[in-house]
Amino acid sequence: MTEVLFYHLHDMTLERVLPSLLEKTLERGWRAVVQASSEERVEALDNHLWTYREDSFLPHGPAHGREAVRQPVVLTADASNPNAAQVRFLVDGAGLPDDADAYTRVVLVFDGDDDAALTAARASWTAAKAKGFDVTYWQPDAEGRWQRKA
Repeated sequence: MTEVLFYHLHDMTLERVLPSLLEKTLERGWRAVVQASSEERVEALDNHLWTYREDSFLPHGPAHGREAVRQPVVLTADASNPNAAQVRFLVDGAGLPDDADAYTRVVLVFDGDDDAALTAARASWTAAKAKGFDVTYWQPDAEGRWQRKA
């Protein structure tokens, strides 16, 4: 059964959170695809993932890249899954995909300080529950550690 995890960003940015979530995904032996809102956002995330920490290496590339099929992490602005990822990350308001049941895990990361993002996340929560997915909600504690809230 597909797990759908909702990560509620509060007083933190996607750029701070996404690299560690992707690292944990790769540690489990899974491939990931990250769906952003635009090609410009894909480019910005691509650049960030190369530089977010000096002592790290997170193998990734854009979906339009020559080696996308071989990348452990692919960044896209559409519903494609060129690397046959088991985990789909939805950022920047991307909604639950029609093929969500094709993934082991779908991770929706949303900005809890943005009313539109919060409304969209609630709609995706309702849709995921209606499809019978295993749905969980995560929020950071005062130290920034993720705590399961529902």
